[in-house]
Amino acid sequence: MRPAGNIALIAILLGSLASPACAQATAPVFPPEIEERAREVGAQLRCVVCQNESIEASNADLAADMRLVVRERLAAGDTKAEVIARMRDRYGDYVLLKPPVQANTLILWAGPVVLLAIFLSWWIFSLQRRSRKLSVATLSDEERARLERLRQSQS
Repeated sequence: MRPAGNIALIAILLGSLASPACAQATAPVFPPEIEERAREVGAQLRCVVCQNESIEASNADLAADMRLVVRERLAAGDTKAEVIARMRDRYGDYVLLKPPVQANTLILWAGPVVLLAIFLSWWIFSLQRRSRKLSVATLSDEERARLERLRQSQS
């Protein structure tokens, strides 16, 4: 091969190696006020892949897509509430980090309170029962007889 052919072959090889690096898409840049509003909205939306992370904190590809949609909608002039409503329409109430109080989410809001009330009632009842058993069990025969007389005199 001639030297000019070698140079052409080298140029083609170098060009083919550089093309994937140039093909990467760059993320759009939004103005600072859009970014700030987008972060506020993103902090209220759950990543549907990571479950307990906001889309702002998640590294999932779907979260990145959701962040982009939020920024595009805000840049198009939508309000925060409109963007949240749009995401809620698309993904359901699950996408909200703080689900609304409604009939189908009532157990989420009332469940912990009900379970706490049941536990406290059981605990108080068991303490009272245990204290009654201990107080009667530690009495002597004389003291038990005296206790029975006192109980009968009160009724």
